[in-house]
Amino acid sequence: MKPLECAVVAIVDNAVYVDGVRTDNPPSLDLTYEVMRERGGMAWIGLYRPDDSEMTSVADEFGLHPLAVEDAVTAHQRPKLERYDDQLFVVLHPARYLDDTETVEFGEIHVFVGPDFVVTVRHAESPNIGRVRTRMQEDPDLLRLGTEAVLYAILDRMVDDYDPVVAGLENDIDEIENQLFDGDPDVSRRIYDLSREVIAFQRATHPLVKMIGQLERGSDKYKVDIELQRYLRDVLDHTIQITEQADTFRANLQNALAVQTTLVAQRQNDEIRAMTEVSISQNEQVKKISSWGAILFAPTLVGTIYGMNFTHMPELSWRYGYPAAVAAMILMAIGLYVIFKRQKWL
Repeated sequence: MKPLECAVVAIVDNAVYVDGVRTDNPPSLDLTYEVMRERGGMAWIGLYRPDDSEMTSVADEFGLHPLAVEDAVTAHQRPKLERYDDQLFVVLHPARYLDDTETVEFGEIHVFVGPDFVVTVRHAESPNIGRVRTRMQEDPDLLRLGTEAVLYAILDRMVDDYDPVVAGLENDIDEIENQLFDGDPDVSRRIYDLSREVIAFQRATHPLVKMIGQLERGSDKYKVDIELQRYLRDVLDHTIQITEQADTFRANLQNALAVQTTLVAQRQNDEIRAMTEVSISQNEQVKKISSWGAILFAPTLVGTIYGMNFTHMPELSWRYGYPAAVAAMILMAIGLYVIFKRQKWL
């Protein structure tokens, strides 16, 4: 088994299965249709970013709904499950955690499921559908259950791949909690970026709960094997667990942002308080300097006036003029000191 390798061809892998066993590897889609009809088997076609002509070929052969085909070509669809008669069209958003950048990378895969065919259309490097195909080929009993088993295996692989994402996000949140109380100025930005990734992760995982529930409810109507129904319930339980963890992550980040806001406000208040205390201390110093300046100014004023040595000045020839001037200086200084002391400037 070897996928077709050609830069301009969108066919990643193309095979026909009969009774759970890979029987042929047609080199083209036309041969795949022919072999599938001749042997009464199941076709599993993997496409990577197909163009209109390739999708038209598949759509015409299997009678795919035009709206679903249009979605598969244009991509950028929300996760969803739509049923067209006996066919299913499923849009999934796989994810992987990138350790180097500590970010989550999201992909997109569209799955067409019919009674005797599965067509996967991938629009990103991940997920590796080849791993799913290998697993199914190693388990013929599971593959023998039909096209719904292939859809189950793709869902199971994608949900399992969410576990490293959950672990990576959990580790990032733990680091943020440590940064919060270390005063790291970049923590707010990191909380915001991580919140966006968690929201995107929620958008990828939350619809899965409803989608798998729809598959379960249709199991009896479309005669899905009971064992496969048990497998789907296991995937559903795993999905619910992951969505609950994602909800917890978002709540933790909201709390972290609230704590960060509180800490920033507290630091600002501390800075304002410190500045106020400095200002008050400076005011006290200014008061003291001003008080002593006024006290010294009073005797200086008297001494300056009587130091001008004009011929005609009051009390200049008075016997007690000097003692009186000195006494006036002292009394003025004492009086100002008492006044400033009462005003608590000194």
